[in-house]
Amino acid sequence: MEIIEKVNGSINSFVWGIFGLVLLIGTGILMTCLTKCFQVSHIGHWWKNTIGSLFKKNVIGHRKEKGTISPFQALCTALAATVGTGNIAGVAAALCVGGAGAVFWMWIAAFFGMMTNYSENVLGIFFRRRNKDGEWSGGAMYYLSDGLGTKKGMKIPAKILAVLFCCFTVLAAFGIGSMGQVNKIVANVAAAFDISALSSVTVLGGISLYNVILGAVIMALTAMITLGGLKRIANVAEKIVPFMVVLFIVGSLVIIGVHYDAIIPAFRAIFVNAFSPEGFVREVGGGVLGGVIIAMTNGFKRGVFSNEAGLGSSVMVHSNSSVREPVKQGMWGIFEVFADTMVVCTMTALVVLTSGGLNGGVFNAQTGEVAAGYTDATLVGGAFNQVFSWGNIGGKFVAIAMFLFAFTTVLGWSHYGSKAWEYLFGSKSVPVFKIIHICTIMFGAVMTSSLAWDISDTFNGLMMFPNLIAVIALSPLVMKITKNYVARKIKNKKVDPILSYDAAIQAEMEEGLETEA
Repeated sequence: MEIIEKVNGSINSFVWGIFGLVLLIGTGILMTCLTKCFQVSHIGHWWKNTIGSLFKKNVIGHRKEKGTISPFQALCTALAATVGTGNIAGVAAALCVGGAGAVFWMWIAAFFGMMTNYSENVLGIFFRRRNKDGEWSGGAMYYLSDGLGTKKGMKIPAKILAVLFCCFTVLAAFGIGSMGQVNKIVANVAAAFDISALSSVTVLGGISLYNVILGAVIMALTAMITLGGLKRIANVAEKIVPFMVVLFIVGSLVIIGVHYDAIIPAFRAIFVNAFSPEGFVREVGGGVLGGVIIAMTNGFKRGVFSNEAGLGSSVMVHSNSSVREPVKQGMWGIFEVFADTMVVCTMTALVVLTSGGLNGGVFNAQTGEVAAGYTDATLVGGAFNQVFSWGNIGGKFVAIAMFLFAFTTVLGWSHYGSKAWEYLFGSKSVPVFKIIHICTIMFGAVMTSSLAWDISDTFNGLMMFPNLIAVIALSPLVMKITKNYVARKIKNKKVDPILSYDAAIQAEMEEGLETEA
């Protein structure tokens, strides 16, 4: 176990170290430049075609076709997988290590991550195809094999990268997509809603009976939903995700509103400490520069870990959307990152920063000092208890939010893992993956070691290397598809659409566009 821990630690520090983060942010910068800063230059257009189109039937209406879901369902399922423990515990960890300035760098990572996610989804729709069951299948493995693989001398390397991506995805689905999330659910629920008659009883060599029961309940709920296929997952996601995001935002706004006098100091601390982290100068040998690097690294890491832009994960559900235009689903990818990081993560950060202000509380926004008795795991709950202190209501609210966030992450990753499994072993064997995925939930409920979480974190990060290689190599294609869309839809030019790599699918999509018109 010690050897495994050391090897994983070395790989993890490389994957989520400077090299990995530069590759992630660099890809976002590249795609932002190639698309002429699409997330800003066409902000009105993508906003209108995402959140501004929620009352249109073709966006929210359910689809009869097998394995096809609406653009809104695709967004909710993707958000179900991305809006998880990273939005609460992850943000708190970034603040504890990198100070208030980490939030600024989290925003920067999200800004460029919008275009990375956009590019992934454009490629996902362009290279998707139907499997033997007539369902759409798309993802990094397909634009690796059919996109990068068409370039001279890249057929075999692209195929290897596609297989590696799928292997990493399956393992990450078992880890971060199951055991890690369930472990956080059980820990938070058991602490906030303790039932001593159950928690005091131990089984199987010291495991709490309460944890076992909670694990069994989560297993049953997951089985009922995931074994019903993507449509059932999407139906649940479109109901839970908007509710949980709005619930958390409203709760956060109450906390922030009560501490309204600390809002301006909190924002000041975010911007000032991003470049001059006062609280960390005394702790790092590099002085101010060392503090900036700590804030920057943790902000980038937690931002990417939260919204998953660049990992190639959410492409696998976005590719099941009923849209015909690759760019349209790409715009939903922009909104996904915006909602995850710019909204939910920012709310979490402001809850912690305003509850402390500059005079203590659970966290001192200026110096980055955490109050005695708090850790990154309890920081957000403590901030909520500053206002809702009676009966630990604040802690219970955060526990409920964590349950909803983490449980829907399990559902979303079930689909990601099943698509990767399908690529490796065929669509008929997918039920085998789903059963294994459900069984791993119990391991997450009873495990005490953080090693399983650390290993799955590594596999999660390893997904980005084959994915980003493909995105960078195919960046001219993304630029070409984007220019084509802008010319047709924004500048109203008569240009033939670019919709698919496959001539038959291209013709089908063109016919659909004519019918819509």
